[in-house]
Amino acid sequence: MVRVRFAPSPTGPLHIGGVRTALFNYLFAKKHGGDFLLRIEDTDQVRYVEGAENYIVEALEWCGLKIDEGVTKGGEFGPYRQSERKELYKQYAMNLITEGKAYFAFDTPEELDQMREKLKAEGSSNQQYGVHTRMEMKNSLSLPGEEVQKRISAGENYIIRIKMPENETIIVSDLIRGEVKFEANILDDKVLFKSDGMPTYHLANIVDDHLMKISHVIRGEEWLPSLPLHKLLYQYLGWENSMPQFAHLPLLLKPNGKGKLSKRDGDKGGFPVFPLQWKDPKTGDISSGYRESGYFNDAFINMMALLGWNPGTEQEIFSMEELIEAFDIKKVGKAGAKFDAEKAKWFNHQYMQTKTDEELTKLYQDILKAKNINFTDRFVSKVVSLIKERANFVADFWEQSHFFFEAPEEYDAKMVKKRWKEDTSGLMKKLSCVLKNIEPFSSENTEKHVKEWLEASNLGMGQVMTAFRLAVVGAGKGPHMFDIIELIGKDETIKRIELAVERIKK
Repeated sequence: MVRVRFAPSPTGPLHIGGVRTALFNYLFAKKHGGDFLLRIEDTDQVRYVEGAENYIVEALEWCGLKIDEGVTKGGEFGPYRQSERKELYKQYAMNLITEGKAYFAFDTPEELDQMREKLKAEGSSNQQYGVHTRMEMKNSLSLPGEEVQKRISAGENYIIRIKMPENETIIVSDLIRGEVKFEANILDDKVLFKSDGMPTYHLANIVDDHLMKISHVIRGEEWLPSLPLHKLLYQYLGWENSMPQFAHLPLLLKPNGKGKLSKRDGDKGGFPVFPLQWKDPKTGDISSGYRESGYFNDAFINMMALLGWNPGTEQEIFSMEELIEAFDIKKVGKAGAKFDAEKAKWFNHQYMQTKTDEELTKLYQDILKAKNINFTDRFVSKVVSLIKERANFVADFWEQSHFFFEAPEEYDAKMVKKRWKEDTSGLMKKLSCVLKNIEPFSSENTEKHVKEWLEASNLGMGQVMTAFRLAVVGAGKGPHMFDIIELIGKDETIKRIELAVERIKK
């Protein structure tokens, strides 16, 4: 049975790199008929941020990643919040000590700094607490047993560290990277249990993954250096035969490919790096989100899926069902995936074209009503059908269509200078007379009659149509002119021409 988990820490908003990790876990689980769990790893109480857990849950819901077990769903392997499993972890840490695979350490922060400075002064490239240094420090390996018990009985602060083996090569198989080797002698004796009575991520996540019967751990590349420690913990705890398979996803890189994508990159480039808007509870600072920036959730997910995974075909647009069907963890690359903000917009544009005019009208009406502009859904739907191909977001609709709802107050100065000649006002008056006599005032019929008039008057399209657009729209933009005037109607069209003739003086 495939069982995967997404296990974020509630230390702030969920980065899109985390969303991709959750997505790949979800796709893998669903591809193999398995379960997708959400576990909150809140062992780091110092960095805990109020509201972060709710943000994570809401973000996953918006992305359409439905959990099968977890903090909001429950399940037989709960609780799914590590702070609620606190008493569980110490027994495993103590078992490791009993078996000589971990030890108590009493070193103060100052003593640890002194150790590192000493190694640095000696020119050592490895300034860690491990095989080469632990016997010189204050711990249950270097101190007499009676002194260790005395310190513990006196309530002295201690931590529990894993005892790394000497002269051993730790080999782990990774679904993406193949066989990965680590030399134990250069690894540090990581802390498993802290002085505040909480386990570190390393111990807690191994215990939880085992007890929750996790079959595959799919996580970011930043956890690759922790892989030998985690392999050892499974071995030391006697769970090696049930150890999950590991897959370490490539980093999400800056648009230029140089370094990990950060919030600062988003701020600088004008794009979000979080799925939802986030308000910092301490500073009140607001960070933009994809949802609030107008991205459709299915477009966002489609875009995220192709960051680091290649389906092996030319297909780029996938429904969630198609992603599940096509997903193969072995087609995830090892190299970092460059984030492309323009490609993200492209995906949103593609998805916009698949939405019905009714769906988009509902969204656009919210924008119009905020501007105190009231038109029927039928009218707005017709506008939407004409402009949606020109927009990436519903928020772009106003810029692309404001002239359907209100006459221009001013006219593009460069266009006036270039296109509004001395005889243009006279031509506009003649055009107005032609339009007055056209019935029905449909796009097709007005285009036919205007072209006939131009031909009969020996006038070129450029002499009239650019000025016509300027009069009606105020600028050289917008859909087909005859589609525009059909919608705004004959009276409004003629009124705008007359206003333009009056306002634009040559």
